[in-house]
Amino acid sequence: MKAAATPRRGSEGGDASRRSADGAPIDIAHLRRFTLGDEVLEQEILALFIEQAPRTIDSLKHAHTKRDWSIAAHTLKGSARAVGAWRLAEIAERLEAVGPPPGATARDRLMRYLDEATGEARAHIEALKRRR
Repeated sequence: MKAAATPRRGSEGGDASRRSADGAPIDIAHLRRFTLGDEVLEQEILALFIEQAPRTIDSLKHAHTKRDWSIAAHTLKGSARAVGAWRLAEIAERLEAVGPPPGATARDRLMRYLDEATGEARAHIEALKRRR
């Protein structure tokens, strides 16, 4: 596995340099620009994101071809960028660039990174719902 494939927290380039002002897993200010401040729409988009992300990650886990891997990684990258989940988007971008790992151990390690970043985003979204 190439070193570039290993997601790094706070690395330069890609989405790593994009962070929410408060360092949160979801950049709400970014999302608000696209929803024009419509909180109901924001909540709908976040709910769809957090529902769909595990399905897309599951597609990565079970990708049998480079094409399947690339489609799933690209989908995750796009949806994460749309809501401002920059860490998750960065990991997906790296996975898309390198393709499927050659072995189960490498794939398991990469999936742990994804699961961790998704868990952070999910927890942040839940906290946002409680505050409203």
